[in-house]
Amino acid sequence: MPEYPTALGASTADKITLLGHDLAEDVMGQVGFGELAFWLATQRRPTAGETRVFEAVLAALADHGFTPTAIVTRLTYLSAPDSVQGALAAGLLGGGSRFLGVTEDCGRFLHAVLESAGAPPEDDAGWDALALETVRARREQRAFIPGLGHHVHKDGDPRTPRLMRIAAEEGLYGPHLSLFAAIGRVHPEVLGRTLPLNGAGACGAALADLGLPLELLRGFALLARTAGLIGQLAEELRRPVANDVFLSVDLNNRSVAPDPYPPGGTHG
Repeated sequence: MPEYPTALGASTADKITLLGHDLAEDVMGQVGFGELAFWLATQRRPTAGETRVFEAVLAALADHGFTPTAIVTRLTYLSAPDSVQGALAAGLLGGGSRFLGVTEDCGRFLHAVLESAGAPPEDDAGWDALALETVRARREQRAFIPGLGHHVHKDGDPRTPRLMRIAAEEGLYGPHLSLFAAIGRVHPEVLGRTLPLNGAGACGAALADLGLPLELLRGFALLARTAGLIGQLAEELRRPVANDVFLSVDLNNRSVAPDPYPPGGTHG
């Protein structure tokens, strides 16, 4: 018979173990959900400081208003009220390069720069020099810098400095956050304008500094947003708006002449 080893959950007739601990006696009522999520992903129990930073990230990403993920969750529930799972899934599937996915994109980007640079700089001047080189290279490539800019918080995302302070208070302000902060300081010199460091990018930097797998950073953003989407559905039950959103589009559409794509070409 084949064996399928796992250090996660396992069951017998009278006991459930999770991460080598008795689920009922050692975990339930003893371990918070944020701490458990970190523990499940890393298979090591986080310190109190790591838990605080990690849960601050989850709080930062839980909800950000009527974003596309929230709207599609409400609209899907309007269409299929018998499928809460479908409504939540619809919202989570919208986590991409513009919303939520920035957390992973920024963490991966910063990590790649740090790996290429070798030893991290020793002071702010060194970080600024590395950041300046990074921003210039991205400008030459005509590529965006993940985590730089926000469509609402144009004068500064309030989540970013708060998360950086929490990480510093816990001694967990590492190289990813240091590079991200330096990008925030030097990019106006290259771009000719000042853009905010957004909260999703700061979350990616903080998660990378915690040593969490880069491949799972978007998963943590989705974990946080799941709570937010449940909140969106709970509010939709009490104060529904999805039907108004639907009708505002349905009653205000207008017919236009077809505008076909050119054969073998691109539109626009």
